[in-house]
This record gives sequence, structure tokens and C-alpha cells, in this order.
Amino acid sequence: MTMKTNIQFVHSDTKISAEQLVQRKLDKLENKFDWIISADVMFKEEKSTNGKGKVCAIELSLPGPKIHASSNEDSFEAAAAESVKDIEKQLKKRKAEMQSH
Repeated sequence: MTMKTNIQFVHSDTKISAEQLVQRKLDKLENKFDWIISADVMFKEEKSTNGKGKVCAIELSLPGPKIHASSNEDSFEAAAAESVKDIEKQLKKRKAEMQSH
């Protein structure tokens, strides 16, 4: 089963490098965790006083509750990498919970 991925850019132009980066990273996660159903990714530009403001939010649909992660960095690529790292931690935890039942 192939995971459906939906990537959106809000208040920002589409940035192909960020889109490709997050797609590659999500594909790797799908290979490790084949029970992921779909991924919704939103890149958003926010006015920020701390010099960051590039947000990547990811929501994964899978059996059980959805998994969410969001990161605010100075580039969409950095935000995507951070969000995927957080998602992977949550997936590993979920997998361990599934195996212990």
C-alpha cells in the first residue's frame, strides 16, 4: 500500500527543494513503517520576531490516533528535517507499543 502524501504551502510560494526533501524523508519512513496510511504536510511562513518563521507541520494518519509534529526554523528545509525527526521518534514509540500488545 502506498502512502498518500499531501503537501501544501500557506502564505508562501512553493519551494521545490523543501517539498522534495520532505517527500524523500517521508518515503524512507514509509519503508520502515508500512502501516502509515497518509501524510499531510503544511509549510507556512509566519511573521516572527526571533528570526525564524518558516514552519513545517506534519500529520500522519495510521491505525490508532494520528501523529503530529511541527517545527519553526529559519528555512523550510530545516523545519521539515526537524518535524520528520520528531515524527520518526513518535512512530518508533507507537511501533513498540503495538509489539507489546
